[in-house]
Amino acid sequence: MSRPEPDSLPESTPESALEFSGARPVVIVAGPTASGKSALAVDIAERFGGVVINADSMQVYRGLEVLSAAPDAGLRARAPHRLYGILDPSEPCSAGEWRERAVAEIHRTHRAGKLPVVTGGTGLYLRSLTQGIARMPPVPLEIRSAVRQRMADEGSSTLHADLARRDPDSAAMLDPGDRQRVARALELLEATGRGLHAWQAGGDTVRDEGLRFLSILLLPPRETLYRAVEARFADMVESGALGEVEKLAARDLDPALPAMKALGVPDLLRHVRGDIDRETACLAAAQATRRYVKRQFTWFRHQIVADIMIETQYSETSIDMIFPKISDFLLT
Repeated sequence: MSRPEPDSLPESTPESALEFSGARPVVIVAGPTASGKSALAVDIAERFGGVVINADSMQVYRGLEVLSAAPDAGLRARAPHRLYGILDPSEPCSAGEWRERAVAEIHRTHRAGKLPVVTGGTGLYLRSLTQGIARMPPVPLEIRSAVRQRMADEGSSTLHADLARRDPDSAAMLDPGDRQRVARALELLEATGRGLHAWQAGGDTVRDEGLRFLSILLLPPRETLYRAVEARFADMVESGALGEVEKLAARDLDPALPAMKALGVPDLLRHVRGDIDRETACLAAAQATRRYVKRQFTWFRHQIVADIMIETQYSETSIDMIFPKISDFLLT
């Protein structure tokens, strides 16, 4: 079950609160892992009276704080943080589900006279917020359970081949190895008789026209990010990542769940279960992280037209360029 976050925002507007008219402002801090998003988001929230709202698909889960590089206690003490650690790892979270929660937090933040600062590296989440997302019908539990059991028994490639026979347009959109999205496409087809591609192209899109966005993209050179994530992963292993994975292993959760595919989890699970040694697991996890950073870098480079782009890791030297533009954004 989901756990609500502490009610740390007043519903009434304090004297020092921001005042809004017309479309309400949202600042987005985006970028690949290890680019400095969390630190920048907190600096913005601290300076402009904001609330940091998570847009990282792994940081929504409890028990993955170390492996997902969630903001530490020092950062969280400086500004309110929302949508961190709100779901159990047994609960999948789609972009649509995240968007619904994020929009609710954004409106709640505005009611309190605060500035929403949405930050994360999950491009699909950010795009769903700024561009809207196709409205999808609910899938009955019995259909979802049946498809997930097929996935466990037959594997993603087999289910993708089935999808290709029945709904080639949707299958063409999906990587055969993407267990979560292949299962989701089959669930929709079974439940509605209409494929994922058809739903997305159907024009029934959820948007929130009352918001306007200022996007900040941190995009350091890839080699800089590679070095940063490798050093950070080594620190994670020393700081509790193995303990997090041991707890996941004890629960025997479905390996198709998003939380079970978080960076480092599959490789450290193999070590915890005695299949490989720790050094091999860490090397494999570091390589997987490099591949992920490369995909993130490419996605952000081609999919985000940012209002502000910083092509280095975030540091306080960037403040003089970023803060005046946020001030102008809030005044327009």
